[in-house]
Amino acid sequence: MANGRTVIIGLDGVPFGMIKEFGENGVMPNTGELIKKSVFKKMNSSIPEVSSVAWSSMITGSNPARHGVYGFMDLQPESYKMTFPNFNSLKVPPFWEKWEGKSVIINVPSTYPVKQMNGAIISGFVSIEFEKSVYPQSLIPQLRDLDYRLDVDAGKAHSDIEGFLVDLDKTLEARIESYRFLWETQDWQNFMLVFTATDRLMHFLWDAYEQKDHKYHQFFLDHFSKIDKAIGEIADKLTDDDLLIMHSDHGFEKLDYDVFLNYLLMEEGLLQFEPGADASIANISSGTKAFVMDPARIYLNYKGKYPCGSVEPGQREELLSKLENIFSSLELNGKKVIRDVYRKEQIFAGPYLDDAPDLTLVGGEGFNLKANVKMQKLFDKGVFTGKHTQDTAFLLVKGLSDDSIVPEVPAVWDITGIVERSKS
Repeated sequence: MANGRTVIIGLDGVPFGMIKEFGENGVMPNTGELIKKSVFKKMNSSIPEVSSVAWSSMITGSNPARHGVYGFMDLQPESYKMTFPNFNSLKVPPFWEKWEGKSVIINVPSTYPVKQMNGAIISGFVSIEFEKSVYPQSLIPQLRDLDYRLDVDAGKAHSDIEGFLVDLDKTLEARIESYRFLWETQDWQNFMLVFTATDRLMHFLWDAYEQKDHKYHQFFLDHFSKIDKAIGEIADKLTDDDLLIMHSDHGFEKLDYDVFLNYLLMEEGLLQFEPGADASIANISSGTKAFVMDPARIYLNYKGKYPCGSVEPGQREELLSKLENIFSSLELNGKKVIRDVYRKEQIFAGPYLDDAPDLTLVGGEGFNLKANVKMQKLFDKGVFTGKHTQDTAFLLVKGLSDDSIVPEVPAVWDITGIVERSKS
């Protein structure tokens, strides 16, 4: 085992129940065989359960208060101006900077722009310029010949679902061809391949999964079957000395309602804007006590921390208790909208704890928590039919000499530690 290779396959957003079902009913027969021979468990995602936080936690083996990424968007210091954390924002190095041997890393979210490394990397969502998404750049001509796509054009799904599905298929095909190319041409000890179109498919077409008479039900199943063929191909290439890990970064479920939390704060008088200004975080006034950043991060508007801060440190406990009561008591049609309300000290630990949201919420079943300030309603429903879940990711590990290395209830940041303990 100590001299074996490590292969990690990520399936963005795929829930434990779905992959178990597909492994049993023949949609993903290769995965089904792996499940029988592996440690296979439900896994917790990060909080919040978004890809930027979950994948950053996975590749660093640490929680956000150590790696420093709390969401897709953040605020600049002492400002209400938005900033976009990227790979350079990570405060903890990814595993491929620490493990022995060369690594090939394909399509891991939040690894843009790429950095020089011992091996090869193609960054994942959100990647912008192709030239800043590939290292070494000598790989770019071959990848272009293979029609490699950095991501699915999800924007098409809003107006042209057929075009979106064609693009999704082509993106998957090119991803598979590119993994084969790098597998054979690169010298490597660690190989990681992530499929992210699964997340896009489930956001827009979760109903196609649940409804067998849906126009795109078979397309949904076929997409997973194509991924399964690649999984089987990879599994067949491994030896008994190699370690195989498959996992998702969070789970998924049906979306019933979007919930716009900043609207709730506005209704409660806790979020206010400058007179005559548009409703946006940039225009917060000094009357504001708290505001929300996507997807469900609650920040107190501290005096001295923000330009129009008004909350004194001594007011923290009373304000947090008030917010906890507001969110915990929110219901729609007799269902709790918020499953959990966490203070930052409960879920984060590390040198960047001060940057953490004061409260982080996890939605109840069917409720998708959002921060859109411009929405003038609390509940709505957009084009998405599926939403992320925090506690239904999956983890599969094959090749361990001691299965007890895997925690009883693993979390995304445990994965690198499992590999490291298996090789010690």
